This record gives sequence, C-alpha cells and structure tokens, in this order.
Amino acid sequence: MAGNGLFYPILGFASCLAFIYLSFGDLRIGDTKVIPIVDFVERNGTQFMLNGKAFYINGWNSYWFMDHSVEEYRKPRIRAMLQAARKMGLTVCRTWAFNDGGYNALQVSPGRFNERVFKALDHVIAESRQHGIRLLLSLVNNLQAYGGKTQYVKWAWQDGVGLSSSNDSFFYDPSIRIYFKNYLKTVLTRKNSITGIEYRNDPTIFGWELINEPRCMTDASGDTLQEWIEEMTAYIKSIDKKHLLTVGLEGFYGPNSPKKSTVNPEEWASRLGSDFIRNSEIQHVDFASVHIYPDHWFHDQDFEDELKFVSKWMLSHIEDGDKELKKPVMFTEFGLSDLNKGFTPAQRDSFYKTVYDVIYKSAKRNRSGAGSLAWQFLVEGMEESNDDFGIVPWERSSIYQLIIEQSCRLARIGGDTQQLKALKYVCAQRW
Repeated sequence: MAGNGLFYPILGFASCLAFIYLSFGDLRIGDTKVIPIVDFVERNGTQFMLNGKAFYINGWNSYWFMDHSVEEYRKPRIRAMLQAARKMGLTVCRTWAFNDGGYNALQVSPGRFNERVFKALDHVIAESRQHGIRLLLSLVNNLQAYGGKTQYVKWAWQDGVGLSSSNDSFFYDPSIRIYFKNYLKTVLTRKNSITGIEYRNDPTIFGWELINEPRCMTDASGDTLQEWIEEMTAYIKSIDKKHLLTVGLEGFYGPNSPKKSTVNPEEWASRLGSDFIRNSEIQHVDFASVHIYPDHWFHDQDFEDELKFVSKWMLSHIEDGDKELKKPVMFTEFGLSDLNKGFTPAQRDSFYKTVYDVIYKSAKRNRSGAGSLAWQFLVEGMEESNDDFGIVPWERSSIYQLIIEQSCRLARIGGDTQQLKALKYVCAQRW
C-alpha cells in the first residue's frame, strides 16, 4: 500500500473517522453512556430547556481545571474527574476561565495572553465535550485568588491610568472597564485549538458567569455594581447571543429589599453593594445564581438551625424566581466546612440532602429551582487544591449515593430521553 502511495491517504481518512467518533460518537465510560453535546441549553421562563425538555442540573465545582491542565503531570486529573462525574450522572461543572497575573496566568497583563494556558482551557472544554459534561465558565474573581479585580486595579496603577487604589474601582474606572471588555472579547471569540470551535459557538459551554461573588462595599446603595453589571452583560450578549448568562451572586438582599431583615443571614449582608433581585432582573441576565454557606455566615448557630436556614434561604430565592424574576434560579455553590466545631461527615450528608431535597421538590412542581453545584469535588491526591469544603465523593459511600440519587430523580422529572438514556446504567437500581 505504501508503495502505491495509498498509505497516507488511508491513514488520514482513518484519523478523520477517529476524530469524528471521539467528538460525536456515543462513548461508554464506566457504567454510563456519553451522549454527544450538540444542542445549546436554553431558557423558557423559569426553566432551563434541552432538546425541548426541562433540564434540571445536578453538578459540581472544580475551579482548578484550567490551572491543572497547564502542567502535564496534573492534566490527567481533569479526565479522571470528568469520568467520575459521568458515573455519578452529573451534567454541569462550574470552573474558572480566568487567571489574571501571577503563576500560570491566562492574562499576563491587559490584552496579553499566555497561549500555553489558553490551550489548557481549550483542553478542559474539549475533554468536557468528549465526556458529555457542560461547563459554567466564570470570567473574573471578586476575591484576590487567581488575580481577580485586585489585579486589574494594580494594572491600571502600573499603567498610570488608575483612578483609585480601591479594589472597587474595578467597577467604575473607565480604563479598567476597557481592560475587562478586551478580556471578555478575547475569551468569547477564542477558537479552540483542539476542536476548532469558537467558544461562543460551543454548546459544551452551558453558560457564562460574569464574576464570582461580586461585592462593592464602597457603595452600599448598589448603584455602582448595578451599572457595571448592566454594561458588561450587554457587552457579552453583543458578542455571544447563544449562551446563557448569570451574574455570579451570593444571593444577599440589598438595602431596599423587604427580605433584607427577614431572609438575609445577618444585617451585614445588606451592606455589600449587591442585591439579588435588582442585579438578577437585568434584561441580559438569563438566570439567577445563589450560594449557600450558613456556617460562614452565622456566628454560634447550631447545626440544626443552619439546616433550617438553608431551606428558608433556598425557598425564598425560588419564590423570587417564580414571582419576581420569572427566571431559573441555580444554587451555584453550596458547601459545609470540615473545620466547624464538632463537625462530622454525617453533618455534610445531611446538608447535601437538604439542598438536594429542596431542588427536587421545586422541580417536581415546575418551579424555578433549576439545580445546584456542590463546592467542591476533587480526585485523590489533590490536597494542595483542597479547602475545608472539598470532597472526593466516592470516598464516602453515603454522600456518593446521595449525589447519584439526585442525578437520577432529576433526570426522571426532566424527561429528556437522551439524558435518561445516558443515565440508564447509573440509575438502573433507582427507577
């Protein structure tokens, strides 16, 4: 064959077939069947929709995906986590699509990007696509980890254009707004070096999160943050109209909300410059986001009272989604610290079950509670990336079974035949 000049064309054709199979063919991972990602998740009123059916999400956070994909010795952890997620029936992972300044930075300085790190993000998206997992990609951090708004303010000062040394100038400094818009455009229009698909055209991406846990404490009225969200969400939608968009809020009610004193954990929560209702009702925001950390928000409250708060907190926001926002509400972070006094793993089981039950009951009643993402999941040997909330789910059978049960019962309610087919082997004993 080689002598007749046929070897290379046949090899090329075979490679093409292999790529198509890996990209679009049904794969089996462990006990689950991977359904190729073709369609974008959309919104219809208070529900996410996929293939014409309601799509309820059981997912997780692994913020570390891009960072670990940069280093060859850590890259296999992404595939291992995605394979484990498929076995648990999980459908969406929230992860960072930013690293501003510092070690392994994606954005080295304003408008300058590290191609090696960008290729690591390409890898994360391509691997997720191959495993049938969608991604919620967060675009900047309110906190200092991985650069965040602090790094943007430093850059403005270094360039001699900064208006203020306050971290909150990120939200109102015109030069910083230009920096951030350039970043947004670069990421949204990035052509994946592995799949050849621009990020804005890739249904593997479930949606974009504008900023992780935004706060603007120098303006408790909320006006500064509100104006920034309005401008940036409009800008994102001018580039990408296909993907869902959320703000990344913790869910606190602002100073003018009647719920500031009845639902907020404590009085301080209304003075952070954010407002769940006001920020989420912006036209270009497709769904609302909420976090759940009762053990960090209260002082000296016993565990049973924290669980009661969790139910009240979630039901309040679901009510808002139904009646005020008329949008889905996703609980994009929830976790329980193992540093709490008297902590036991059984408490974490109870905490997860409380969150899952509220979502399940909301879904059964066609309400706006659209899903939840646990903070955070890891694989073995990742102590350096863990915090006091992270777990390796399969190391504790009780919580592992809770996660799988949630995936199965949400899939059953949604009725997406493709999703049910994918979960057939996971849920065989649970129908």
